[in-house]
Amino acid sequence: SGLCWATVYSHYKRVVPFLSRPALPALLLPNGLYLFSSNAICRLLECAGSKLPSLSATLSTLQMERRVLVIQDSPASGQNKCFSALMAIMKFYLAHLIVHCLQRADVPKSVQAWFDRVAAIQGCQAAAQKVLQGKGLQGMKNYMQRQPAPQSSQCRDTLSHNSSPTEVADVDSQDYVLTRWSKQNKSQVCVFPISLPQEGKRNILLTSALPYVNNVPHLGNIIGCVLSADVFSRYGRLRGWNLLFICGTDEYGTATENKAREEGLTPQQICDKYHAVHASIYKWFQIDFDFFGRTTTKKQTEIAQDIFWRLHKRDFLVEDTVEQLRCESCQRFLADRFVEGICPFCNYPEARGDQCDKCGRLINAVELREPQCKVCRQTPVIRSSKHLFLDLPKLEGQLDEWLDKSTGSGDWTANAKQITRSWLRDGLKPRCITRDLKWGTPVPHPDFAEKVFYVWFDAPIGYLSITANYTDQWEKWWKNPQQVELYNFMAKDNVPFHSVVFPCSLLGAQDNYTLVNHLVATEYLNYEDTKFSKSRGVGVFGDMAQDTGIPSDVWRFYLLYLRPEGQDSAFSWADMALKNNSELLNNLGNFINRAGMFVSKFFDGCVPVMELQQEDKRLLAQVGWELRQYIQLMDKVKIRDALKHILNISRHGNQYIQVNEPWKNIKGGDSERQRASTVTGLSVNIACLLSVMLQPYMPAVSQTIRKQLNAPESCINTMLQGTGTFVCALTAGHRIGTVSPLFQKLEADQIEALKKRFGGQQPAAAPAPVAVAETAAVNGADPERARQLTQAVAEQGDKVRTLKAQKAEKAVITAEVAMLLDLKKQLALAEGKSPEPTPQKGKKK
Repeated sequence: SGLCWATVYSHYKRVVPFLSRPALPALLLPNGLYLFSSNAICRLLECAGSKLPSLSATLSTLQMERRVLVIQDSPASGQNKCFSALMAIMKFYLAHLIVHCLQRADVPKSVQAWFDRVAAIQGCQAAAQKVLQGKGLQGMKNYMQRQPAPQSSQCRDTLSHNSSPTEVADVDSQDYVLTRWSKQNKSQVCVFPISLPQEGKRNILLTSALPYVNNVPHLGNIIGCVLSADVFSRYGRLRGWNLLFICGTDEYGTATENKAREEGLTPQQICDKYHAVHASIYKWFQIDFDFFGRTTTKKQTEIAQDIFWRLHKRDFLVEDTVEQLRCESCQRFLADRFVEGICPFCNYPEARGDQCDKCGRLINAVELREPQCKVCRQTPVIRSSKHLFLDLPKLEGQLDEWLDKSTGSGDWTANAKQITRSWLRDGLKPRCITRDLKWGTPVPHPDFAEKVFYVWFDAPIGYLSITANYTDQWEKWWKNPQQVELYNFMAKDNVPFHSVVFPCSLLGAQDNYTLVNHLVATEYLNYEDTKFSKSRGVGVFGDMAQDTGIPSDVWRFYLLYLRPEGQDSAFSWADMALKNNSELLNNLGNFINRAGMFVSKFFDGCVPVMELQQEDKRLLAQVGWELRQYIQLMDKVKIRDALKHILNISRHGNQYIQVNEPWKNIKGGDSERQRASTVTGLSVNIACLLSVMLQPYMPAVSQTIRKQLNAPESCINTMLQGTGTFVCALTAGHRIGTVSPLFQKLEADQIEALKKRFGGQQPAAAPAPVAVAETAAVNGADPERARQLTQAVAEQGDKVRTLKAQKAEKAVITAEVAMLLDLKKQLALAEGKSPEPTPQKGKKK
């Protein structure tokens, strides 16, 4: 009935058979040819308006944002209505393509006027809403991230890493401040990254350690790999880098077999179940992968077996008969991670069969003292079996040469360097790459047909196969070390397999593989004063976080705030509440809300005129310096430290507002009112900058701030290009949206309930009271923690005294005093003392 259109959803559907991936747009003509130009397609459809039925007598397809628009022959009666809808959709996409892809800094007024005119058409809005399904510009953004961008030298990374903190001297450089501020919002709109490397761009291939599929990830797993990688990925896109973020579930091995046995499912069914669980958790945490795949694919088998044969032909594999642990109770050889025992090197009682988590040394499972099967806790026996080994000693020279180059020029974390060098210092030994299992990538050699690849030989190859499942041109990423920089994110226990075993496999294959340039490893995140344990119900796991009612952005913030970059850290409910209530609510949220409310309340929702004085220029210089420090730290993947500079900026802003008191000046004469105008305008622009800097950390909050400020999309990229420039994004006369609070307070009773809920089994009875003199021995003092808290108490005390001297608002002072008292209690506990304050003489209790 009438000319109709329909959407057909099919991931990676090829409308144009000779293209390996979708292109926008593509129109199949009746003669079998294709049109790819938006302008040409629009002109053709316009000219053929009266002849549209004959034009569509044969099937035509119009592909947009991976949706297929099917135009079918139909009576002319419905022609005009449907043709108008089709043209509206075409105009919508063409308009956004021009705005997003335009490589000029100054958008012509005629183009902007045309865009505004098309966007206001009711039919266009309705059609666009139907096509985009309510996703709006975010849907367009997701598409643009996968499309090639025109070359432009203006988007190249020009950041110098030689900047010094002494640059804060720019506070006195008024010309510098005014020049940068007066640039305002005229920088180009930077195109989102594409899915293939580009000449003249910084091409970054980013991977996160593949989470194992047999269980639900806990907070430590999330911060150690996927969340940290996501922050850097989002930041890289803001910087204009051409970036591909790949991850997926590691699905082969004994752990999957055992989990399948426990749940009465097949290994494949377990993989399907938990792959969906992982994907759902990461989606809730707003982890924005370009592609989240898995290792149980044909591509994995093809690529892993190809690397195996290349190693075999180059004599980098050796055969040997080895002794293995076999559990007679379970009737199977035990994979390394399903054996626990005492480490032969440091006597750690919970060492695994492949590595000791305490000393980091490699272990062969048969070397463990008092080994136990982790499944049934029986003592395994030793049996012999023939296996294949990767000849690491033969590859050591190549590895050492490559490591010198990579660690010297790349951003390897200190622990990654230390762990890797300790392996080399101890001398490399052949590493077994086969296992007597059923569930895994088959070994293609006929003499080992009953075996599969060892998970740590096979799993890192998953990065390649997952990319191959994303694009047929995966080799442009993985066999292109001249153009591509590879970042690996992981926890420290995964380091040796990514810095020694996997690189040796690729070096030995001799196929020009891209090797890691930047290996970013975290320490461990513990839960309160213990380890996460699913079986004991201790700790927060990914599928539980959503049930707490705490927004995912708050989870992201706190995990990133305590990210274990230099040493192990511990999740604490009390500390989470403290950071939420002080840093998010009273610092960041308070400043942004006040800035927006002043615009709404005092200036009828429009940004007022700003006349900068000396004090304002000093603030601009301070904020600019914090921004540059943020960029330098993020470039070096110092994610936790960079976050502190965001909070510093909002602290500067709060102090600036408090000192200048716009709520009083707005009631005064002309000069006072102008002062209120300047302070408000500058503050709301700082809030806009904060929304940009927050985007990698708290994407939903960042978007909410920009929506409340009605900030232009271009501000997202403008301030992080090059060396970083704080510009006036919201000029005088700009109308903001509706302002509302960003964060909610976490109440003490709410936190206490959550702490009990995730604390596992509680002790049967409270410990008996002890004398004060014995407290340290009972509670256990922590000198290092006490040293850190002593400094924190001193800093917080200075902050409280400053606020009181400035006669700050009572609510602000009260919040900071509460924070100080809490820090003092923590300090007392760390010193092994009673947390209750000692009554002072002359005062009532």
